[in-house]
Formats: sequence, structure tokens, C-alpha cells
Amino acid sequence: MKEYKDCRNPVLPPHICIPDPEAHVMPDGRVYVYGSWDQEEKGFCSQEYKVLSSANMVDWIDHGVSFHSNQVPWIYDEHAPKYPGVDPSKPSPFMIKLYELAARHGITEAPEQKSDMLFAPDAIYKDGKYYLYFCMSDDSEGVAIADKPEGPFADPVQLPCGGIDPAVFIDDDGQAYFYWGQFYANGVKLKDNMVEFEEGTIVYNLITEEEHYFHEGSSVRKHGETYYSVYSSIKRGKPTSLAYATSQSPLGPFQYRGIIIDNDGCDPMSWNNHGSIEEVNGQWFVFYHRTSQYRQNKRRLCIEPIFFNEDGTIQEVLMTSQGAGRPFGIDERIEAYHACQLSGSVYIAPSKNGGEALIGISDEDQAVFRYTEWENLIDNVSVEANGSGEILIYLDDENEAAGIVVLDRGKCLSSSFSGKPGKHEVRLEFRKVRDLEVQAITFR
Repeated sequence: MKEYKDCRNPVLPPHICIPDPEAHVMPDGRVYVYGSWDQEEKGFCSQEYKVLSSANMVDWIDHGVSFHSNQVPWIYDEHAPKYPGVDPSKPSPFMIKLYELAARHGITEAPEQKSDMLFAPDAIYKDGKYYLYFCMSDDSEGVAIADKPEGPFADPVQLPCGGIDPAVFIDDDGQAYFYWGQFYANGVKLKDNMVEFEEGTIVYNLITEEEHYFHEGSSVRKHGETYYSVYSSIKRGKPTSLAYATSQSPLGPFQYRGIIIDNDGCDPMSWNNHGSIEEVNGQWFVFYHRTSQYRQNKRRLCIEPIFFNEDGTIQEVLMTSQGAGRPFGIDERIEAYHACQLSGSVYIAPSKNGGEALIGISDEDQAVFRYTEWENLIDNVSVEANGSGEILIYLDDENEAAGIVVLDRGKCLSSSFSGKPGKHEVRLEFRKVRDLEVQAITFR
């Protein structure tokens, strides 16, 4: 078990890449996050799940490994039934269609994918037990059980469905529902044992590409008397946004309502999104992921507060650096991996000096940090970097730079800055770049 304090976005240290986050407040009052774990260098996910928890949304506990694919008996049994039938020598239907969609957006090199990967999970509490719903890279799905929200989860049972991205929801009357699917989401009532489907209750094509821009990653919550289905959406082309649809019933029909957050621009190779919404200590949040390292994978847990309008719609929010935490303050070192919006060729990846940096920088590239907050006038800025170039610093939507830093082989030749008190978006623009890497920036 490890503790991480005063976390912003991404929530965890850069080497811990947790995508597909499903967040649930459990009976102990803490919020628990269940997600995949991008440990592979090229492929999505891994053979393990982690569980994270927090009491205040800024200090987090990493509870370690909660489940491993070697616990799944059918994954290594070629005679075990699969739903639908799967030929292990060929890519699954999910992967085939994913490759086709990626190719239409110029992504022609597919991530390598092993056959025993644990894809996106979900979890829920009922009657003293915790149920972890999981899916595998062979399109099989299952559920494992634990006595604690962090696991370890054991005794997996295969579910009578095939596909990816399971989701679970329990209504106010105690009835549980299960959702799954990619490109088309399906839903069904669960029996009281939480591992079997109620006969005759499956609703196919509950959420679809054509009507709802659905890509993958169902997640269902209730706010007031309305049911919200949150999912990865192709509304804007690539499935980088989380959209939502609403209904007056857990099994629909659902009406498309809009987008909650879009992670396009977090990395030049940004490809997908997957997440959930949850109310924690009276505030609703969206849990999502951002990619890094100029890859489709290496996706990282991020969080933003969200707000409902009186008509039940959700206001779209921007990606931020502060996340659920506070803005960056005076004399606080803002590490490069907190940049929330990038344009051009620049991306976040391990630096030659250790840690992570903004690298791959070309002239006119930009990097944004949201937000800083200063009580006093700021008249000094320092940048930790390698290489040479000029960094123009803009605040908010201003067209005139508030400052400039000139670097030569990592040394600062000159710097100037003037920033008024208040909360600001900080935008870096790069000029005359030669092998430039930026590790951090500090305002004083």
C-alpha cells in the first residue's frame, strides 16, 4: 500500500498508468477507483488490476494488485466456452473493428495485444460483498468477489455474454443491472446473486453508434430521478470524448444529451477515452484518462469537478492540471507532466535527466497548464530545461505575452515576466527551438 499526497492531474505518479476509471463511493465513505493498468510498452492494459481510494479526492492510497488474469480458469482453457465463440489465433471482433476505425484516423500501427489481458473493469457493493466485473482481451467477461472494496478478488465466474467494458449499477430498490459492449451497448437485470442474468431481460443495442455516437465503455449512474449512461463517444471523430445519454429507466430508452469532457490534445496520439461520473462528499466529478508518451496507451487517471444544469444536462468541462486539487501557487514547482493541453508535435515522456518532460518540441508548439492562482503580483519565472530556445508565456486569452525565457543549452540567458494576482491559465509557446526539453516551470 502506498500513499500519494496533494494530487493533481494526472492523479498518480507518471509511471503508474491507470486508464478506464470506474469510481464508486463505498460503505466506508471513501471513493474507490477501479481501472485497467497500462503496463505493456506497446499494448493496452495488462494482466493485473489495481485499486485506488481517497477520502478527500486529493490524497490517494494505492492498495496494490487486486486481481490477476492467472486466476481466470477459462482464459487458458481452449475448450472453455466463449461468448461469442472466439478463435484465439485471430484478433477478436472488437480488435478488428478498432483497427479499422484507427486506420481511418491515420493510426496504422496497432498496439500489440496479448490474449490474457484484463481490459476495463467495474465494481459494486451488495449485501456485505464486493463484486468485480472484468473482461478479457479474448472477449470473455466474468465476475470475482471479495470481502473488502480493495480486494483481493477471487473465485471468478464467467458471465454469459461476450465483448468488453462491463458496467454495473444498483438502483434505489436494490435491483442490479449489468451493461456491456463495444460499438453497441447492451443491458440486463442481474439476479440477486450478482453473477447470473435474469431470463428474458436483455436489451440489445441500448446505446448505439448511429443514435448515440457510442464507441465503448458504458458507465451508469443516477442523479435525481434520471439515469445517466456515460461512454466513450465518436461524436467528434475519434473516441476521445466522454458523452452521456439519459433515460427514466435503467434499461432505456436513452436519449443522447452531450459531451462531458474531451481529451483530444492531451497527446499527439490521443486516441480514446473511458470513464465515469460519481458524487463524492457532495460534489460530482468525472473520472477519465489522458494518454502520454506519443502512444495510444500509457493512459493516466485524471479527475475534474462537473456541474449539472437545472434541466439535468451536464456542463462540458476542460481538461485541467489541478484536477480535483487546488491551483498551482507562488513558488510551487509545476512539473511538465501536469500540462493538460498540447498542440503541435510536443508530448510528455521520460526525460534524459530523469522524471518527465515536454519533449519533441518544434517551433510554435504550445503547452497549457490550468490553473495557477497567485495572491500577489508575479515578476519572476524560472524554467528547468535542456537544450535551447525561447519560451513565450501567455496568461488566459491574452494575445500579448506576459513573459519570455531565453535558454541556451539548458541555461537561462534572460527571463522577464509580469503576472497579476488571480487565477490563470498559463500557455507556453516555443520559438527558435534546438533540442529543447522542459522539465518544470516556477512562478515567484
